[in-house]
Amino acid sequence: MLKAIELFAGVGGFRLGLEETKGFEVVWGNQWEPSKKAQDAFECYAKNFVGKGIHSNEDIAAVDEKFLKDLNAEVIVGGFPCQDYSVARSLSGEKGIQGKKGVLFWEIIRLATEIKPKYILLENVDRLLKSPSKQRGRDFSIMLASFRDLGYSVEWRVINAAEYGQAQRRRRIFIFAVRNDIQFIQNRLNIEDSVMLRTEGFFAKAFPVLDEEGNKFHGFTFTDDIVDISDNFSKTYYNSGIMRDNRVYSEELTPQYEEPITLGEILQSGVDEKYYLNESAIEKFKYLKGPKKIERTAANGHQYIFSEGGMAFPESLDKPGRTMLTSEGTANRSTHVVLDSETNRIRFLTPVECERLNGFPDHWTDGMSDRMRYFCMGNALVVGLINRMGYRILEIEKEDIDALKINPLQMSLF
Repeated sequence: MLKAIELFAGVGGFRLGLEETKGFEVVWGNQWEPSKKAQDAFECYAKNFVGKGIHSNEDIAAVDEKFLKDLNAEVIVGGFPCQDYSVARSLSGEKGIQGKKGVLFWEIIRLATEIKPKYILLENVDRLLKSPSKQRGRDFSIMLASFRDLGYSVEWRVINAAEYGQAQRRRRIFIFAVRNDIQFIQNRLNIEDSVMLRTEGFFAKAFPVLDEEGNKFHGFTFTDDIVDISDNFSKTYYNSGIMRDNRVYSEELTPQYEEPITLGEILQSGVDEKYYLNESAIEKFKYLKGPKKIERTAANGHQYIFSEGGMAFPESLDKPGRTMLTSEGTANRSTHVVLDSETNRIRFLTPVECERLNGFPDHWTDGMSDRMRYFCMGNALVVGLINRMGYRILEIEKEDIDALKINPLQMSLF
């Protein structure tokens, strides 16, 4: 049983996916929303995992890393905000590198430095690969170099959940860091990067790709100085890649498509009247989702035409849902609006249907307002993807355990 720590836990999507494998024990989970007095997500987390591990509702920056080290966790998981990760030297020059205050990625690095887990699995929005706009790829490069300096190798993959059989077209980047002394890394030192990404690496086994030629790819080498990377480095990152030591290889891979769950398959019956739209709301959605060309004036007085294409109204029920946002359930262009087959009337998705879009059990977020239930699901990840990754981590762990059985003295080398 692998002990895990869950950071930025939300309502527990990482934990749910991992624990469904029966191979993980989440010994400590943290969820804290600094801008809200009511801690709805934490209350949901604590209720659903009552009696299982420690539930922390505090600022991650205030958490004592030495306390967490004593929990002997081998895995750190979490989703974290996409922020500005730039770094600089301290004014004194004595304390090494300083990241911007309040940037939560540095809290992950702080904890990982002390805990030294075998595995780190993180999730973020896919635009992380391109940020910031004025120095493309800098932020992701800083992250990779930070893990390199801690003694980890890293793989990443941008995954659209619907392309691997899930109910939502949700694109997210997943980042998997493995400590370099782990047998999984040692056994693959001589395997080419492209082969790792296609067949032998972490994501390749759980999320197969097509074996095709002509993909965009490139490789490059980092400098040893992370400040230099922060100040000067810019690279294009594709949807898949690997970093080992200073060497980085990235390639644009095509998923081996799996038939998704459709929106029609997750709809409830006997839906409450409050989710149905009146004529005024229907007209507003027709406008919001329709094509537009609007003349606007910029702050400098420049006039321009803002245009956007039309969206399906109501939603197509024979396709998976679109990416769900935190504004789901409001009068917003991104909100899902469906034609109820029982009543032949137009309505919002229910909170339970939103839970199903992310692969959570029905009524997981019961106990909070509908507005917060939508918000939490808009922030959540797709549990089925984490479940696959959990099984893959267990395979890698077995490889490590088997190697120690053959050579028990190996442990002393690290």
